[in-house]
Amino acid sequence: MIKDALEASVIEGEDRLDTRVEHIYASDLMSDVLAFGKSNSILLTGLATQQAVISAHMAEFKGVVFIRGKKPKDGSEKFARDNHLILLSTELDMYDACIRIDSVKKGKRLGLKISSAGQKTEEMLLSHEYFIQGNDFANAGMVSTEIKSILKKIGFDPRLVRRVAISTYEGEMNVVMHARKAKVNLSVTPRLIEVVIEDEGKGIPDVELAMQEGYTTATEEMRAMGFGSGMGLPNIKKNSDELLIKSEVGKGTILQMKFFI
Repeated sequence: MIKDALEASVIEGEDRLDTRVEHIYASDLMSDVLAFGKSNSILLTGLATQQAVISAHMAEFKGVVFIRGKKPKDGSEKFARDNHLILLSTELDMYDACIRIDSVKKGKRLGLKISSAGQKTEEMLLSHEYFIQGNDFANAGMVSTEIKSILKKIGFDPRLVRRVAISTYEGEMNVVMHARKAKVNLSVTPRLIEVVIEDEGKGIPDVELAMQEGYTTATEEMRAMGFGSGMGLPNIKKNSDELLIKSEVGKGTILQMKFFI
């Protein structure tokens, strides 16, 4: 078991230690986790924050292992408990933790039980409105979490839900980091999921430049939280079927994300 291999202590999820995982992803850059991480994974990270846990949830990971004995103290346990995630802490550093996991024999992975999702119906039509406050890092990701939960309950394909969740989360983090506030509209029809984020903020002077991987205007504080690597908008484009961006400097930005069913 991973817990035993890492000599890890359990922060949350003692009753879920038989969960099977298919991949291990080690990173302190949450945008990279969202861009490249695969579902049914465990995240190894030295970023002991709620944002790391929320990022793992958005990427359909099964849990987080905090390295170097770190343990989050910002509500991560409750979020993990509410969203059925496992949180572990190991005294090992990133390199040694990866080596230990690599040495675990095949077939010793953690077991997983998956319940079947409900069926969506042709009569289904959903519309919700949410609000995001800029610079509110304590609640960043809560809107995305709720949207993901709703879509899962409806019974959409987990891969589709993951794409919507990652795109919405990246958009939500952009609001928190760069805008004053925003309104989020979720609409669902039998053929389309659409998420529109309309913010009041600085706007984007050059949308084409902002779409380039690695381009960022994030502060050092934002980078310390694992964001601001310049993957936000590229991640949204990668995960959505259709993306429309309208922005006016000094006024704000509208992100219209479409996901075809």
